[in-house]
Amino acid sequence: MAETVSVPVTSAPPPSTRRERTGWYFYDWAMSAFSTTVITVFLGPFLTTVTELAAGCELGADACDGDVHPFGITIAAGSYFPYLVSLSVFLTVFVLPVMGAVADRSAHKKRLLAGAAFIGALATIGMVFVTGDRYLLGGALFLVANIAFGASVVVYNSFLPQLGGPDDRDGISSRGWALGYLGGGLLLALNLVVVTMFSVEGDHQRTLDLARWSIVSAGVWWALFTLVPLRWLRERPAAEASTGGNLLTDGFRQLVRTVRGLKAYPLTLFFLLAFLVFNDGIQTVIALASQYGTEELRLEQTTLIVTILLVQFLAFGGALLLGALAKRIGAWKTVLLSLVLWTVVILAAFRLPAEAPVPFMILGAGIGLVLGGSQALSRSLFSQLIPAGKEGEYYGFYEISDKGTSWLGPLAFGVVFQLTNSYRVGLVSLLIFFVVGFVLLLAVPIRRAIVAAGNTPPRVL
Repeated sequence: MAETVSVPVTSAPPPSTRRERTGWYFYDWAMSAFSTTVITVFLGPFLTTVTELAAGCELGADACDGDVHPFGITIAAGSYFPYLVSLSVFLTVFVLPVMGAVADRSAHKKRLLAGAAFIGALATIGMVFVTGDRYLLGGALFLVANIAFGASVVVYNSFLPQLGGPDDRDGISSRGWALGYLGGGLLLALNLVVVTMFSVEGDHQRTLDLARWSIVSAGVWWALFTLVPLRWLRERPAAEASTGGNLLTDGFRQLVRTVRGLKAYPLTLFFLLAFLVFNDGIQTVIALASQYGTEELRLEQTTLIVTILLVQFLAFGGALLLGALAKRIGAWKTVLLSLVLWTVVILAAFRLPAEAPVPFMILGAGIGLVLGGSQALSRSLFSQLIPAGKEGEYYGFYEISDKGTSWLGPLAFGVVFQLTNSYRVGLVSLLIFFVVGFVLLLAVPIRRAIVAAGNTPPRVL
């Protein structure tokens, strides 16, 4: 059995450079193509349509009450994608914390980032083969891509504490998130041009093909721009390393030790619980917004793309705006304010009229202003609550409900839809995540939690 020892660092790690921070920002630019073009816009309607074809429904039908039977389980065609999202997150519960433990013990985090990113990108590109009624192939590729996506984000987030001190991380995190929305929005704009130019009214098969190729383009974008952070980020000595044996096995052992030691940081765990609840709601809205728009509001695909594009570019400014607000009132208060605004968004979305694109776009603008900032500041705030040398492991738990890996929200949405056959009622069920998340976050004594983790609090909280 390999012995595990702590390796003392004889000198302080070199400070981050502007080039390194820019390289870190660019991974958000690269991966946001997946979360925007794939998760938010195209995959839900695309895979739902493929599933409806497998259920015997006609392409372009206004409604489909058919079922599919993967592995003998009866599932409503409209519930397949939400259930698939929940399954992918259930699997990530076992993968992401281990990935974080391995990252903490590795002096080659860039290799881990590259492996996860390229696996996810290739699975996304593989969607080119999802034709006809191959909903099972589409589901399998999505599972691989989404799990790899989450694993790559765990490694990516673990770089954040190395890039700046307590007073700098809100700004660094906000700039990374803002650049991600800009990159995701740019690819979405290109896809919008292609869909607009090549769509033919009434030709539903062409629309489906254009959606599939848009998904594939996100995989290519993801793989291509991942080369920038792999070039510019720098490796640093691991806080703890193995003196022999298998790094993955050692990662499992270390994870077990960390789980047992979590009780030593109850306030960090309480913050994490609050984040898992409210961000599950945020991620569910992001993942299912296009499905809600097409199936319940009966909006055209181009309307959805324009709205999400509007969200992307406003989220770029919103992330920077809330980052600036956090400098004045603190990240904790800013995140609480954003949750109040999210509650207003859900109530407004419930009352949206069908076949009315303008109100949908106005609501999208409101989402854009609070989306990026609430997520970026949650990430930087959590970095203050992590014991030194445990960044990867703790971000592994954090990522269970971040960037597309929500599970309770899609599960609730899918179950409510299956019981009521109403997407509106399913949407209202998400209110509980924002209300409970707000109450839990409000109860966290944030300054005391940072000190309890052994860190220095920023000047403004």
